[in-house]
Amino acid sequence: MNERVNCPISTTELERRWSLVRAAMMAQGVDVLLMQANNDFMGGYVKWFTDVPATNGYPVTVIFPRNAPMSVIAQGAFGLVRELPPEGDGLRRGVSHVYGSPSYASAGYTAAADAALAEAALAPFAAGTIGILGRMSISHATIEDLKGGTLRDARWVDFSDTVDQIKAVKSAEEIDQMRATARMQDACWQAVLDAIRPGMRDIEIAGIAEQAGRRMGSEQGLFLCASAPVGVSAMFGNRHQQNRVIQKGDYVTLLIESSGAGGFYTEIGRTAVLGRASQEMQDEYAVVLEARRFTLERLKPGADGKSVWDAYNHFMRGKGRPEERRLHCHGQGYDMVERPLVRFDETMHLGADMVLACHPTYATAGTFSWICDNYLIGQAGVVERFHQTEEKIFEIV
Repeated sequence: MNERVNCPISTTELERRWSLVRAAMMAQGVDVLLMQANNDFMGGYVKWFTDVPATNGYPVTVIFPRNAPMSVIAQGAFGLVRELPPEGDGLRRGVSHVYGSPSYASAGYTAAADAALAEAALAPFAAGTIGILGRMSISHATIEDLKGGTLRDARWVDFSDTVDQIKAVKSAEEIDQMRATARMQDACWQAVLDAIRPGMRDIEIAGIAEQAGRRMGSEQGLFLCASAPVGVSAMFGNRHQQNRVIQKGDYVTLLIESSGAGGFYTEIGRTAVLGRASQEMQDEYAVVLEARRFTLERLKPGADGKSVWDAYNHFMRGKGRPEERRLHCHGQGYDMVERPLVRFDETMHLGADMVLACHPTYATAGTFSWICDNYLIGQAGVVERFHQTEEKIFEIV
């Protein structure tokens, strides 16, 4: 593999993925798949099929035929056409052609160039069945142009559920890479503990974690951070909300939600106090740990998101604590948030070899309480916590 590629997945693993998807396409009468992404936070289909992520807001379109190599449309010069050898070029594997398109989401008219190239690549399937992956990831402009052109008579189906189920179940190689991401994040948290001090802004704390990860090959990530005096509830925020200066005695919450070398995501969340945690903080943290144990006992193959969601909220009501109203647990992989979701509306059931982030979280008037780690589900339930960081409020005195 080209020495510039950061921790490439094996060709054997890519072939495993392609084989499973093509068998499903055959079973369901789908001739070709169409996918598109413009980022490596939640653009996992493109990465999963090609091992090359979409980045920087630039759209990448992938055409995956059932019986032929892929075509890729990516940022590049007008008229760029690269025909790749069967073994690939050291970067792309399973791809026969790469087409250039200098298109930008901020200049809407440029989407027509992407659609025209996709239309040409999909031309052999004008009378066939085209499966879409990720309706929320493909631009409206692309789909509108394709369905209104020479592909108007094709049969269009959403194939996302099928591929989501396949990619949610991780191979041994994928699990190893996710373990490595979790170990990296443990080190990022330790770097924060070693460096944090009064007078720093929240954004500096987030930056310490991000820089530590970059040194270990991290490719992308979110670093949500917030500080507050003990006795004040403060939910973490993104960079534009990280200007507060931390004072002695304050507490800091930090979510490290980053990908490791190779692009797999896990996430860790902890709280540190530049002094002593209050009794209220310790009491609420004990409830959080109990709530998580309650959840982990229910993360078993065959469980559905609604049942776990309902049971958790029943538990929280019994404790007199706020219910979850957003997202309690979720899968991860090349997407920062991946199915299955532990939510009332999820249709995918849990299965062995899925990796889920579990993050019971709630706020009271006096504190923000939470914890976040990743877990591997085995045949009988949770078999491993990937992160090794202690499950406690860290006091720095």
